[in-house]
Amino acid sequence: MKAIELEKSYNPKDFEDRIYDNWVKSGCFKPASDPSSPIHQTYLDKKSKNIKVAKYTVVIPPPNVTGVLHMGHGLNNTLQDIVVRYHRMKGDDTLWIPGTDHAGIATQNVVERALKKEGKTRNDLGREKFLERTWKVKEEHHTIIVKQQKKLGNSTDWDRERFTYDEGLSAAVRDVFVTLYERGLMYRGKRLVNWCPRCGTALADDEVDHEDTQGAMYHLYYEYADGSGKIEVATTRPETFFGDTAVAVNPTDERYTALVGKKLKLPLTGKEIPIIADDYVDKEFGTGMVKITPAHDPNDWEVGLRHNLEVVNLLTPDGRLNENVPEKYRGLKPEQARALVIEDLEACGLYKGEEKMVHSVGHCYRCKTVVEPYLSDQWFVKMKPLADKALAAWKAGDLKFFPQKWENTYSHWLENIRDWCVSRQIWWGHRIPAWYCQKCGEIIVSRTNPEKCTKCGCGAEDLKQDEDVLDTWFSSWLWPFSTLGWPQNTSDLDTFYPTTALVTAYDIIFFWVARMIMAGLEFTGKAPFHDIYIHGLVRDKQGRKMSKSLGNGLDPLEIIDMYGADALKFTLSYMCAQGQDVLVDKDSFKMGSRFCNKVWNASRYILGNLEGRNLVPVKDSDLTELDKWIYACLNRAVENARAAFESYRYNDAASALYEYFWNDFCDWYVEATKLSFKNGDDAEKDRAASVLLNVMEESLRLLHPCIPFVTEEIYGKLPLSEIAENRKKAGEQKIISNSTYADLLVDAPYPEVQEGRNNEEITKRFEVLKELIRNIRGLRVECGLDPASKLHVAVKIIAGSSAEVIKEKTDMVELLAGVRQIDFVDNAPAKSIGTVGTGFEAFLLVDEGINTEQLKARFEKEIAEEEAVVKKSEAKLNGNFAQHAPAEVVQAERDKMAESQRRIEKLSGYLKSL
Repeated sequence: MKAIELEKSYNPKDFEDRIYDNWVKSGCFKPASDPSSPIHQTYLDKKSKNIKVAKYTVVIPPPNVTGVLHMGHGLNNTLQDIVVRYHRMKGDDTLWIPGTDHAGIATQNVVERALKKEGKTRNDLGREKFLERTWKVKEEHHTIIVKQQKKLGNSTDWDRERFTYDEGLSAAVRDVFVTLYERGLMYRGKRLVNWCPRCGTALADDEVDHEDTQGAMYHLYYEYADGSGKIEVATTRPETFFGDTAVAVNPTDERYTALVGKKLKLPLTGKEIPIIADDYVDKEFGTGMVKITPAHDPNDWEVGLRHNLEVVNLLTPDGRLNENVPEKYRGLKPEQARALVIEDLEACGLYKGEEKMVHSVGHCYRCKTVVEPYLSDQWFVKMKPLADKALAAWKAGDLKFFPQKWENTYSHWLENIRDWCVSRQIWWGHRIPAWYCQKCGEIIVSRTNPEKCTKCGCGAEDLKQDEDVLDTWFSSWLWPFSTLGWPQNTSDLDTFYPTTALVTAYDIIFFWVARMIMAGLEFTGKAPFHDIYIHGLVRDKQGRKMSKSLGNGLDPLEIIDMYGADALKFTLSYMCAQGQDVLVDKDSFKMGSRFCNKVWNASRYILGNLEGRNLVPVKDSDLTELDKWIYACLNRAVENARAAFESYRYNDAASALYEYFWNDFCDWYVEATKLSFKNGDDAEKDRAASVLLNVMEESLRLLHPCIPFVTEEIYGKLPLSEIAENRKKAGEQKIISNSTYADLLVDAPYPEVQEGRNNEEITKRFEVLKELIRNIRGLRVECGLDPASKLHVAVKIIAGSSAEVIKEKTDMVELLAGVRQIDFVDNAPAKSIGTVGTGFEAFLLVDEGINTEQLKARFEKEIAEEEAVVKKSEAKLNGNFAQHAPAEVVQAERDKMAESQRRIEKLSGYLKSL
């Protein structure tokens, strides 16, 4: 046959886009049960034979349509793609659903920032025009995101793509809202909520980021109303005392028992407030007297409810002081009012002073504005009944976290859950399906737009829909089943729900993961997935989170442009250990690029040497010991990779692939087969080439989930029909693969563990050979000998050991170790340098081919250098260093000294031998 040419250099830009387009065009990302899938017939054949076909479904965590994907998305999408490709090749009915999130507040902020540059606000446009503009932003960003995901190689079924604000998901959102209302789990009430003045909306508790901030504790005096004295209270926000409606003491605090019920004058106002008793107060903290501001502190709110205190809201929706404060402070921002209030209190003699402190302050998770406790009418979901079901499902084993430690985070949040504020005072999002009758005040919650009031019967013209929209997570928590057509009973919902796995980062366990589980159980009666793989975040090499402000972010498309998508995918998977963040910079991806280059160059060598060869059927009985060894290595790699993929140990899977292909296949097997092509007759060369192609074809299938593009490109060059025909002629074998070929590698079967390949004896023998060759190569380096020079070595073998193989494989040792002559001896030869291995001793003979004096001088110089290291380390360890340096640093110094001492002993032995 003719040689098969691959381009001299690995250049992913030559084929990645072409391959992806072909995958999509061929329907390769469809589940096998879909009639348009190229492997649908295989699926039907299995069903006709009553062979059970497992299902594997994943829904993508939908990226926000607020911008472009970052490296965190790159990691998340890569990890999903790897397991999806693995399960598809494994024969499972596999579906990966793509989609994007409308991201209410975040997307509205993008549009409002653009309007601000034009000198406009959303109110200048009006709701309808504003939404039109927001849809345009969505479309622009969606186009970019999809392009990025395709460049990454995402094997998602694009015909099933969804959007959290599309027509179907909007219907699901409305149905869930109404159902919760009907079940008494959705209610509207005036409550204290987290309020973002910048976004002008309420936020859920888990949408508030708490940051340590420099502040102060301010000490104030309140006078008794009867003029008999004054008390001291403290606060971090003196401007809020205008909303105080009581001062509380602990009922067991004997200092203040007689004061309960006494009135206080609220400074700078004409108001009087009572002293009350409540267990909330810690009598050991400060003066044991606490000012109570129900409208501006969550704990004070609870105290206010218990004592039926007046609730005085001090803020406008944009975060300024309102009409409930004296006129001179109205319209000021809190920090402006604070300075003025302190000045006025000082003038009245009611200000004691301040203490600087660092305290935790809540910020909006989107715009980073300080969040205010704010009293307003909002819609809430009663979460405890939902949380109880989610906890029960976890305890019953319906959910499994990888790694398991995240179970504690999950259970702790659910056990301490609070009601979820789901209404948002913005325009972009699902509008709340509630209408208010302008005549009788009735609230109508409906799946369809009501035509009349259900109470007084007035027409639709007197019904006003709630202006608010729902929290963006209210649509996201329905994602696993709404994307499959729920609430309709679709075939996709019946086939692919519950989904199998969720792959996501740990920073949205509260926002999303737990809520999806609650929604799935409440509305479908089933947990939405079983496997929950929680991966770390992508950080820079210093462990810092990537951000625009630090300028340390990495663009996945830039990395792909530099190295290719496979390099990005393999590097991230190789570095992704369970429970750890991934620390990378641009240079990190050179590792993946080198591996892809290795795969390309090895394949190019093999295919380029097929000139004049005839591929022949090969049976197990035709295999050499070398062939059986590589099949044992392949079998071990298949077993390790499968086990790692099944348990989401991505770094273990990538390591197994790397170790097998780079070391076992390329560095040992391919190099050793050169003996057959160098010394064998035509029949042997044809046999060796046929085995080599068989192993290579299966190796490409093994590697495909982690490096899909380069393996697909090479696979398409193989003489697949001839390989398959020869396998058919050879018949059923226990070692050589019996798989038939697929037109595209993405559809080919993943290698399976074959017991017939395991051979411990051959593995032991080849480990000895490899150890000998490595030791000889090591001696060459130690002695500074020319890599091209041919060495003269002697080997002493322990009778009956695995090392006897050396006598049988001298030609392999000579080829791979660069040896011209091997002598087998009973004793160590004179003038030689030795090394010890399993069942053997090997000696480099210092004969006429080696300059003894130069060698002695080299060893003496290295001994002197190592002795200097030891001397320096001893001085450090005997001085103050050992007492003051960290323990791990001291141990590292001891290890360095011990290594130098071992090297001195070794080199001294070499000198003695000479």
